[in-house]
Amino acid sequence: MKLKTEQGRYIILGSIDGILAVLGVVIGISHVSDDPAIVINAALGGAVALALTNGVGSYLAESAVEYGRLAEMEKPLLRSLERTRLEQEVRNKIWSDSFFHGGSSFLGSLVPMLPFLLLDAYQIEVAIASSIVILSVLGMFSGKLAKQSLIKHSVRMVGLGILIVTAVTMLGLE
Repeated sequence: MKLKTEQGRYIILGSIDGILAVLGVVIGISHVSDDPAIVINAALGGAVALALTNGVGSYLAESAVEYGRLAEMEKPLLRSLERTRLEQEVRNKIWSDSFFHGGSSFLGSLVPMLPFLLLDAYQIEVAIASSIVILSVLGMFSGKLAKQSLIKHSVRMVGLGILIVTAVTMLGLE
């Protein structure tokens, strides 16, 4: 299956959201607790909330935009496009974009969470490192979608990740 550009956009957006928001939760909770169960519960709560809000948010935003475009197309036609193939395509696009945005948010959220499920030591370090690696891959995917430099996009994405990790880590300093 070949991804459409819109789907690629939502994979990038959702994955960045999932990785960085949950990494922020993981870093924040790690400052106050060494218990992996507490970190996992907080991260999972954040992951589910983020996936649902991104999926629902995309559904609402895409519905407004796409049905607005459909209404604009109806004007010169002097007819409703309800129950047409075109409306069905719009509905499918809305659902698809929502699924990709919410789903990739949840999958991205797993990256900083997994070290706390799988490892007994160095969980926060592995969570940060694996998040940076996946952000690098996402950056290359972004560059491929944009038909631009994979390295440039990867460096920008990693820079964003490092900036956010630094900011969240500084908040935890006493």
